Amino acid sequence: MTPTPIVLDCDPGHDDAIAILLALASPELELVGVTTVCGNQTLDKTTGNALRILDFVERVDVPVHAGADRPLVRERFVADYVHGETGLDGPALPPPSREPGGVHAVEFLAAQIREREGRLTLVPTGPLTNIALLLALAPDARPERIVLMGGAIGEGNRTPAAEFNIWADPEAARRVFESGIALTMIGLDVTHRALIGDAHVEEIRARGRAGKLVAELMDFYARFHRSMYPDLAGSPLHDPVAVAHVAIPGLVDVRDAHLTVDCSWGEGRGRTNVDWRGRGGEPNGKVAVDLDAGRFARTVIERVASLG
Repeated sequence: MTPTPIVLDCDPGHDDAIAILLALASPELELVGVTTVCGNQTLDKTTGNALRILDFVERVDVPVHAGADRPLVRERFVADYVHGETGLDGPALPPPSREPGGVHAVEFLAAQIREREGRLTLVPTGPLTNIALLLALAPDARPERIVLMGGAIGEGNRTPAAEFNIWADPEAARRVFESGIALTMIGLDVTHRALIGDAHVEEIRARGRAGKLVAELMDFYARFHRSMYPDLAGSPLHDPVAVAHVAIPGLVDVRDAHLTVDCSWGEGRGRTNVDWRGRGGEPNGKVAVDLDAGRFARTVIERVASLG
């Protein structure tokens, strides 16, 4: 089977870093490149983190291109309260061995889509600023599919209404949701079931060099989730679920829905409204509603361990 070509548009971030590793370890996928955006940390830090993760597993062949350093409209806000000052606190990783590519992420994305005549899946796991800019600046460069981590049917994680990635740039998210491109939203309702517990962490710590790195990432990442979500039996690996969904059809259950984004300036700003009863319009995407949590955890452990 020919691997599905993907570009990860991300803001590493602990779970973004693990998403990169999972993509590299999945034979069903071809990681064409990584593009970065501000979100979990500032753009210089998220870009450096993407390069450092690729360095660690000796994949300097994967290009990295930096994108938007702020949202379209709102002031920039970073999630250092989750990911630390570097955006990847925990393991001691050396500085990147290389600089990012010389063209903006949007130019790289447009070129890859045109070269492949649209046969490219975008997997955004941060704010959707780069993807919105792609739609505006290169309207002819339309990817085959977008599978994003973001949003929620129910409770958010940045506000009661909104998940962080959508809240961080709701105007960008709205443009993407209204683009007409085949879209799948992997939201908190499912990713909060994608739990990696202490036993998983200890197992992966013993599974080679890449496993040790992931365990060290989880050691830091789990601190926030233990305090914020004491009822969860582990830490949710949000971003790798989007990668896993593209790699392994059937791992995540999805449902057709009409999806909109609240861009008001009130308490609902950044909320994703999910309507599957036809009250707001015809379906314009799919939304994740369930996943095989046990299989997901095993997939992460086994595949990351295979990187050595």
